[in-house]
Amino acid sequence: MTKQPTIRLNDGYDMPQLGFGVWQIPDDQTVAAVGTALAAGYRSVDTAAIYKNEGGVGRALREAQLPRAELFITTKLWNEDQGYDSALRAFDESMTLLGLDYLDLYLIHWPVPGRGFYLDSWRAMIRLRDEGRVRSIGVSNFMIPHLEHVMAETGVVPAVNQIELHPMFQQSELRAFHQAKGIATESWSPLGRGAALDDPGLQAIASKYDKSPAQVVLRWHMELGLITIPKSVTPARIKENLAVFDFALDAGDLAVLTQLDRVDGRTGPDPLTFS
Repeated sequence: MTKQPTIRLNDGYDMPQLGFGVWQIPDDQTVAAVGTALAAGYRSVDTAAIYKNEGGVGRALREAQLPRAELFITTKLWNEDQGYDSALRAFDESMTLLGLDYLDLYLIHWPVPGRGFYLDSWRAMIRLRDEGRVRSIGVSNFMIPHLEHVMAETGVVPAVNQIELHPMFQQSELRAFHQAKGIATESWSPLGRGAALDDPGLQAIASKYDKSPAQVVLRWHMELGLITIPKSVTPARIKENLAVFDFALDAGDLAVLTQLDRVDGRTGPDPLTFS
């Protein structure tokens, strides 16, 4: 197995910096995809209740028969299950599907501020953590006001905020806030759905290191100290995405990627309005 770097979270746990995402993978294909990823050397798997493939992830974990201590499993609370009691019930359902005794990381998937339940959901997660059922708790797609609200009301700082982040949408302000508060930044859609992969500057960097443009972008996430979770169902691509620990980008390379940032680079929903 490739030796992979980890990020030390603010609660003292270590999280692999590169994980395997299963968004949009049908449940019946998830067993094979996760099994391929685990065989390739991934040890972190990111799923969510809304993905409807927690059962497939659980089956893949059981079939792999890896020591539980080697694995880092994340799932997420869906919007319709937000609220204190409903979050606790939703967690139980996810754990039944995953077949785990404890979860490494539980995230509130979206703040959905219009519903007004994310603070109650956060309090439920604190309870789950205090009971030892979850090791680390965090959020996903939270903006600065949402983060400030949960921290001010509970005194508990999320360990992770998983956000859309890629070269075309670099979220510098939010990343700086995370760094100041000790929140680890995790990138979803780390390749920006391929939007930047045809950039000539990026392709030149890839040629220089004999890597693919996607590998260069994933290495960029590593260099910035971000956690990331590329997704694929193609075995060759799954392995390729993990082969990013044998080279490093220099300052000039990073400058090329920095210039790809766009104000309108978001590809997913806006957390301020998504419900």
